[in-house]
Amino acid sequence: MSHALPALPTSAHDLGAATPARWEGEGRQWRLVLGSDWAAELPRPPAGLHVADGTRLALDSSALSHWQPPLAAALWQALAPLARGGVTLDLTGLPRGLQSLLNLPPPDGVTRPAPADEEDPPEPEWHRTLVFVGDLLTALGRLARGRSAMRLSDWLWQIEQTGPRSLPIVLLVSALVGLIVAYMGAQQLQRFGAQSFIANLVTIGVVREIAALVVGIVLAGRVGAAFAAQIGSMRAGEEIDALTTLGVDPVEHLVLPRMLALLVTGPLLTLCAGVAGLAVGWAVAVGLYDVPPMAYLATTREALSGWDLAVGLLKGSVYAVLVALAGCRQGLNAGRSAQAVGEATTAAVVQAIVWMVVAASLLTVIFQRLGV
Repeated sequence: MSHALPALPTSAHDLGAATPARWEGEGRQWRLVLGSDWAAELPRPPAGLHVADGTRLALDSSALSHWQPPLAAALWQALAPLARGGVTLDLTGLPRGLQSLLNLPPPDGVTRPAPADEEDPPEPEWHRTLVFVGDLLTALGRLARGRSAMRLSDWLWQIEQTGPRSLPIVLLVSALVGLIVAYMGAQQLQRFGAQSFIANLVTIGVVREIAALVVGIVLAGRVGAAFAAQIGSMRAGEEIDALTTLGVDPVEHLVLPRMLALLVTGPLLTLCAGVAGLAVGWAVAVGLYDVPPMAYLATTREALSGWDLAVGLLKGSVYAVLVALAGCRQGLNAGRSAQAVGEATTAAVVQAIVWMVVAASLLTVIFQRLGV
């Protein structure tokens, strides 16, 4: 038995001309397609849409770049009469924040599925990570198409926070590690009278492996922990929920600028760390083991190839991205208490270091197999 559909208000402008929002379908299968632009009021349902049990209506917002609260109100006004009449609504095509608003218990009898007797088990960590990576790839796709809501000022701010402010500690740690490598290596080479090979040892070790790993560890402790604490605090304070309610994608607004900033600063910091390590290696060889300065520089130029530099910069970029992923992922999935934020911060550092060690092992094996 069909029910009369209440009249819906119409806009002063023809919505078909103002936006590509439209109704599609026939019989008992219908779809409401939302375009990149939309008016505050949606078009009337067509006469062929029967408001009765068995009729299904899906919503498609794939072309919608962002949304504002008036859209939620307009959808509620349009869909509530249909749901009361028995139409089955499929909201999976809407953004998550919009789904949660439209799934609120209606005041006038719109039925919802009864809750299950048992609570769903918590999602495993690998599933949360895959969902997070999928959301991030989707945000990158929108950015590539020029439809991202990420602000340039946020990206530049994160570059300033993660790059120049991390440089002093990166230079210090890299110089000390380069000192250790040069000193310990020179002691062994001195037994065979091969001090001239200190340059080869320091150059290959620092440029290919140590500089990138030092940068990754420093970024994990300084930047990854900060990302997790910042985003986790926003989640505990319900700021992320507020962003979602306002139609702002947290991944685009919070994660994307941070990851792209580290993608820029990671290789630059790796280059600076390599220079610091080589400089200290030169000082050790020349000052302690009487290697001629020009001979050391000549050996360094011979030992350093373009592939070594490229491999080191690539590893620095990979480690920086892993730090951003670990920090932001833990922050977004943190609990809503101070203790949970602290646990997420610790987990971000540990997870970033573990991911970096695994990535370093895989990349080393791959490059060795390729002869690079």
